[in-house]
Formats: sequence, structure tokens, C-alpha cells
Amino acid sequence: MQPEFGIELYNERLNSLFTRFQSVQKVGFTGDAYKPGLDGMLRFSAVLGDPWKAYPCVHVAGTNGKGSVCSLLASALAAGGAVLADGHPRRAKGTAVSRKGSPVRALPVRLSPNGPSGRRIGLYTSPHLLDFRERMKIVSGDGFEMISREEVWEFLCLYEEAFEGLSFFEITTGMAFWWFARQGVDAAVIETGLGGRLDSTNIITPVLSVVTSIGLDHCALLGSTRALIAREKAGIFKPGVPAVVGVRDAETAPVFEEVAASVGTPLVFASDVPACGFEQDLLSRMDLTGPCQDLNLHTVLVALAILENSEDLGRIRPKAHQVAALEGGPGAPEAENAPGGGLESGTWGEKGPKCTRSVLNAIAEAGKRTGLWGRWQRICEKPEVICDIGHNPPALKENFARLEALANGEGLASKQPRTVIIIYGIMADKDLAGIAPLMPAKAKYILAAPDNQRAMRAEELAARLKALRPDLDCRVSERPVASKAEAGRDEPAAEACREGSVAAAVRQALDLAQDLPNALIYIGGSTFVVAEALPLFNKTTEL
Repeated sequence: MQPEFGIELYNERLNSLFTRFQSVQKVGFTGDAYKPGLDGMLRFSAVLGDPWKAYPCVHVAGTNGKGSVCSLLASALAAGGAVLADGHPRRAKGTAVSRKGSPVRALPVRLSPNGPSGRRIGLYTSPHLLDFRERMKIVSGDGFEMISREEVWEFLCLYEEAFEGLSFFEITTGMAFWWFARQGVDAAVIETGLGGRLDSTNIITPVLSVVTSIGLDHCALLGSTRALIAREKAGIFKPGVPAVVGVRDAETAPVFEEVAASVGTPLVFASDVPACGFEQDLLSRMDLTGPCQDLNLHTVLVALAILENSEDLGRIRPKAHQVAALEGGPGAPEAENAPGGGLESGTWGEKGPKCTRSVLNAIAEAGKRTGLWGRWQRICEKPEVICDIGHNPPALKENFARLEALANGEGLASKQPRTVIIIYGIMADKDLAGIAPLMPAKAKYILAAPDNQRAMRAEELAARLKALRPDLDCRVSERPVASKAEAGRDEPAAEACREGSVAAAVRQALDLAQDLPNALIYIGGSTFVVAEALPLFNKTTEL
């Protein structure tokens, strides 16, 4: 008999899950936290009744941009963007999922491209920032809903006996697949956790595979070159299932083409496809405003076009001279049937995505509609505070370049340089030697360590940066001295602001910004730094 739900019991059981099955985010890729391979996930999925077979899926991998691409896709699909494949059964909301692995029986559904659609799209991403339930959401035209605490409780009670030998990520992946089927979603967008080939999510057969970008991260597990990492990401390619890769480049494109040919995957590189006529207008309206969102948006629009035209991908692939024109080669002729129209028309040549007004609005508001946090997100106006979870060299290169430009007054109407204050923390296993050369020289750095056993201590970070970049203005976050008004009555808050903590760094940065003209505070370096900063600005998962 299932125990009765209660919030205290829920917290106890969830904490027990965190303790018994520690996540990669907490302890790194050690011990039982990371279990490469699909055998355990396949067994667990069978216990759940293979719920992912009840709805069409889009599978997304990549080094950076996965979260943004997943949110943009989920928001667009919920608003009616694209037609997904026939033959995928849809389970009515509330239908029980088999524990015996019996086949799911339901009527096939074909989704209409015309909104408003009333669609409900599952969205599975990781890690979470503030609440475990952020990992699994259902996106609709009205916004998003996270899995309820009651449903998390029910899943943990029902299937606890099947957890033995699984990783934390395998358990949460199964929970997401189960909940999406139980809720009768029309489709789901599934983000990989690490790599692709051996990732727990790779048991699915999607209707489309997407690879966003390839950079050097998790090299010890995925390979020391971009080509090797690309091969791991390409492991999500499935026979006959179309795939879109965000960028064609000389090092990784041959790998993707080789894997696609061997598997039998129709492959399109988004960067080979000319931009829609309305992309720049749409980009200026998007609430996801960080670096590389232009590439993410273009990849999503190509993905939507592929879903519309999967039976005729040749219409999407540009001809050779179109690629030359896109790359701006000398004497390149005009692209044939160049896309035209503005934001009002929402058209893209003969075979572009059918972007209705509702779909365009959904893309523009994807951050709000899907609850995506920490992607160049403004969390305070005065002073301006930006947070971003980018943590590897490819992501930080873009972010730091943007901050350096602001510090130099570039791209600003006033031409007045910004005073940039960077609150920075890092996990001990990250490539600080590769990151340090990218850090803007003009910024003022306040170094901090989130409350995580993988975090590099602020003092150690300061010492290493001094050796790598002696030109940087770095200081360790200091525990603030309570004012006379606060003395004796704010001890818990003061304790939270221990020296070297994120909370101490935020208070120090805000005090510093008061005395500096046109200050901008950037918080980043780690997902966990951002996660600890958000509540300090009264940010919660409730948007």
C-alpha cells in the first residue's frame, strides 16, 4: 500500500534519493553517479512499460545550447509549429502506465501545423537550478507546469524496488518518460545528459535528432578532440530518422557525415541553410538573449522545417552555390529562391517552417513559457545584474567577449564603457587553464565557491588565477560586517554570507556597484553559482 503523501515525507524521500543516488552535479563523474551504457536504462524502461513509445520525441545533444534549443523547440511545438510523424500512440491524460512492460495501446495522432493548437509538449532537461521538478515540465500555450510533488512521490513509492543498480540520472529520465506518458503529452523534447551514444536518454527512437554545437568539455569521458566528441554526440543518430547539426565545420562535419551514412540517417547542417527573412526581427524580440542565440534560433527553425518536410529533405538542403553565398565567398552568386518576407508573413521559401503568428510569439517568449533560467538572464535592473550558467571554454568565450565589449563601450548607443563586476566560481574539474586567457582584463572579479563538494575553494581559485592571469583584479568574497542596525538580529543571514560564499560575493558586488558609474554585475562560471544567486534576488521557479 502506498504511503499517504505529505510535504515533509516528500522532502524526506527526495533527500533520500539524492543521498542514495548522488547526482553527477554533486559528486562528479565518479563511482555510481555516472553509469555509461544503456542496459540499466533499458531494463528500467521495460519495468515502466516503455512509456516513451507513447509519444513522438525530438532528441537534442550538443556541448552548448542544448537547453535553449530544447526550450525554443518545445515552445514552438506547443504553439502549433511543425507536423510530427504519424503512428505514434497518444495516451489519454491520467491513464496508468504498465509496470509489466506490456505494450501501450492508444489511437495514433497527427499534430496540426495551425495554432492555437492546444498541444502539450513534454520537456526534459538537466540539471535543475532551484527545484528538482524543473527537470521535467509540460509546455503549452499557457506556459509550463512542472511535475507535481505528489506525482514525484507516487513514482518514488511505486518503483523504488526497481532503482537498485541505477544512477540518479537514469531514475530521473525514467520518471520524465513515465510522467509524460501519464499526462498524455502530444510530443516530448528530450535533452541528453552527457554525450549521446551512451547517454541514458538514447534508448528512445525519436522523430528528429538535433546536435547543437561541439566544444571541448568532459574530455576525459568523451574524447580530447572535437572530432571524438562529435562521434559521441552523433551516437543519437537512428536509422531513417532525420538529423540536424547546428554548424558545419572542417573538423566535425566529416564525422557526422560518416556516422549518418553508416547508420542511414538523413543529415542536414543548419548552417548550410540560408536564414529566414524574419530571423533577425525574431531574434530581437526573444527573451533568450545570450550569445549564440542566433545560432540556436536558426537551428530550431531548420529543425521545424525538417519536421514539416521529413519526406523530402532535398528541398531543405541548399545547393552548392547557396552554401557559397551563405558563407560569403568571393563572387558568390545570389542564393536561388532566397527567403523573403518579414515577421508578419512568417514564411521561408517553398519548404520552410510554417511559422504562424502564435508560433513566432512562442519562440520569442520561450524563456518565459518554458521556465528556462540562467541564459544571459537579467535578474536585477538597478544595478543591472546578468547571470549565465555557461561553464566551459566555448560558452565562456562568448560570454566573456560580450562582457569585454561592454567594458570597452562597444555596441552601446552611449559609447560609454560599462564597469563590469564578475562574480565567478568554478568546479574543480573544469579547465581553468583554458578559461583564464578568455577572462576580460578590465573587469573586477569577486571569487566565490558554491556549496558543492565539487567546487574549487575561492582561495584556491584566487591563487591559481594569480598564477595564470596576474593582470586580473581578483578578490575573494568577504563575509560582510553587520551594521549596527543589523547586529544581533540577522545572524542567520550573516552566516549564509560566509567568506568565500556566493551570498557574500553578491552582497560585496552590490556594495561595490553603488560607487561605480554604469556598473554591470555578471554572475557565472558554474550552474551552482547561478543557482545560489537566484534566490538572493527573490527569483523562484514560479514565473
